[in-house]
Amino acid sequence: MIIKLGLSALLISSTLFATSDMSKWIRPNEVPQPKDNKLTKDRIELGKLLYFDKRLSASDKISCATCHAPKRGWTDLVPVSKAVGAGRGPRNSPTVLNTAYLRRLFWDGRAKSLEQQALGPIEADVEMNMPLEVLIPKLQKIQGYVKLFNKAYPNEGGINNKTLAKAIASFERTVLSTTAPFDKYAMGDTKAISKKAAKGYKVFIGKAHCADCHDKFNFTDGSFHNIGLKDGDLQGKDLGRYNLKRRAAWYGVFKTPTLRDVTKSGPYFHDGSVKTLTEAATICASGGRYKNGVKNKSTYIEDRHLTQTEISQIVAFMKTLTGPDMKLKIPTKFPQ
Repeated sequence: MIIKLGLSALLISSTLFATSDMSKWIRPNEVPQPKDNKLTKDRIELGKLLYFDKRLSASDKISCATCHAPKRGWTDLVPVSKAVGAGRGPRNSPTVLNTAYLRRLFWDGRAKSLEQQALGPIEADVEMNMPLEVLIPKLQKIQGYVKLFNKAYPNEGGINNKTLAKAIASFERTVLSTTAPFDKYAMGDTKAISKKAAKGYKVFIGKAHCADCHDKFNFTDGSFHNIGLKDGDLQGKDLGRYNLKRRAAWYGVFKTPTLRDVTKSGPYFHDGSVKTLTEAATICASGGRYKNGVKNKSTYIEDRHLTQTEISQIVAFMKTLTGPDMKLKIPTKFPQ
């Protein structure tokens, strides 16, 4: 199934509009899909129901959408989320937007696919706190879901861990950014963004070196960096990707987030400690919150000696990466 992205202009060959310098910012024509979970209407609709169904949590009070809400930039707009189980989680809820294009999920990249990612928050005690050995029998008793799973995933054993993950992942692959002003600018409409934002774009890719990490159409390199938010050794603090495997290069590093719809998804960074884009841009462009004594700080994070005017221009540019909300009918009735 080829998803209709709702971006008719973007689906036209970029070579008709973009120069070689601008074409990398234009969305690929197709959304990546695994061979064993190709997108179909039935799978997407099933996944959407599961995504919004609060019965997937131990309390029956929260769903995936509680922390990743469509009207909140697919986040929850708080520094760290309140959960069912062990209070608040340690990290900011990352946006679901455009995760179809990522090869690593979560702030520490511990999942290699949306299918691997989908079940983690359900079981996590700091999130939905629902063991799969409890959830699967619960869903199997809901005849409406039994029918939908059999239709979406025939001959795959009905409702099980694998088909549950596939369904949720299918819906998440359809959560895509829409046409933003910068998209039109990249395709040749020089009036699509303000002069200030256009200057900000030049600073973004030039003096500020923002594009070293926030690159290509999704404005992320998909990699991991320590940007100097914490000082010294991270004793008693979040070690990031280092928690997965004790590699020196992974010490205190976190995934580069997309800048698509960035005005909708604050507060910012893995700990949600930054409220504004101006502060976020200033931290990254000035060598981090802490300049010295940061163990394993990324070599990309240097003081670029930007003026306040240049910071303001970058922020104006980043605001042009926000498009209208995607069209989505949120379910209000669920299978019984």
